[in-house]
Amino acid sequence: MSQAKTVRKRKVFYLPGYDPVPARHYREMYRREGALQAGISGYELGQNALDGPHYGWRVEASMEGTETVTEVEFLAWNDIVLASMQAGILASYWLLLRTLWLYLRTGTLWALIRLRPAPMIAAFYPVAVLLGQLLLGLLALWLAVWLLGWAGWLLGSLLLWATLWAFKRIDRKIYAYYLLYVYAFSAWHAGGYPPALRARMAEFKARIAAALTEDNDEVLIVGHSVGAHLGVELLAEMERDGMLKGDTPIGMLSLGEVVPMISYLPAARGLRRSLHALGKGTRVFWLDVTAPGDGGCFALCDPAAVSGVGTGPKVLSAAFSQTLKPETYAARKRSFFKLHFQYLCAFDQPGAYDYFAITAGPQTLETRFGAQPSSPSKRTQCFSKYTDMSDE
Repeated sequence: MSQAKTVRKRKVFYLPGYDPVPARHYREMYRREGALQAGISGYELGQNALDGPHYGWRVEASMEGTETVTEVEFLAWNDIVLASMQAGILASYWLLLRTLWLYLRTGTLWALIRLRPAPMIAAFYPVAVLLGQLLLGLLALWLAVWLLGWAGWLLGSLLLWATLWAFKRIDRKIYAYYLLYVYAFSAWHAGGYPPALRARMAEFKARIAAALTEDNDEVLIVGHSVGAHLGVELLAEMERDGMLKGDTPIGMLSLGEVVPMISYLPAARGLRRSLHALGKGTRVFWLDVTAPGDGGCFALCDPAAVSGVGTGPKVLSAAFSQTLKPETYAARKRSFFKLHFQYLCAFDQPGAYDYFAITAGPQTLETRFGAQPSSPSKRTQCFSKYTDMSDE
């Protein structure tokens, strides 16, 4: 592992999850929430646009008596996400059936429920909502036929389609189609990524490798949600290909991970290889942060261990119930997405985990957390019958 050193210049690469939202949303969230956290924690944090060919922002911080400059580059793939969300209504229902059947026939669904029931409840949300919408449409069809006889089939069919169309139009409020696309994208690309994303990841690797040749005191990769396992695969492939050169400390911070949703599938051999490689490697310090209050992640699960491929990262809890005031926590519990994104936001009573101190402060990820033990509630038991890492 790297030697402890004071960070005066850092490069952060932020890798979002399956999110069609553009990069400027994350820039503004960092600015807004960083200002809040600075006021709570008593440090200084300033933000400006980052010059250069890639979207990002520059953070100037004064923490613990040290001035630090951080450049945050956004590893954007939201255009690929948008392209994968263009399925029509009938195609979406077919995708729902295919994805649900994949998890059922492989036994993966039951294994995931045994590992952590909470994220599987979230996974059932789009299934329940979309089937409920279909039932409402079928009810409208049945009523039309019951009232008008055979003449009602045309009207009923129009009502069925109008019902499904209307619900799809308001999905920005209920997120049923969106969550379906999240799970379907992960499931059907468990054996590899689509060409557009594979090409984008090659570009990301080149940008990270270039940062390691610059005068940075730390290079930090932050992966949130689906972005967590993408980050794991990026770094594992870079280490395998000899791209992690030099002695600049490298950190991997995974937040709100959903790794088992993919690694428990039979075709996910590549991800399992990457989990194994990054877990046993010595070049990258890997910290995984989740929280039991986040129903959209596999809280306190060692991603490598629960996938049956060895020991993985240090696992810590963001402990929302302790680091947020009761009224803040109660308000955010009403929104699935607010809690899932809380890792990127300010905390009322921050504990060991402070996103802005990690990404803009004077300590490397390893210096800050290297001596801290994992959460005593960390889970390591594997429930999957698919642990094969062979390269086929």
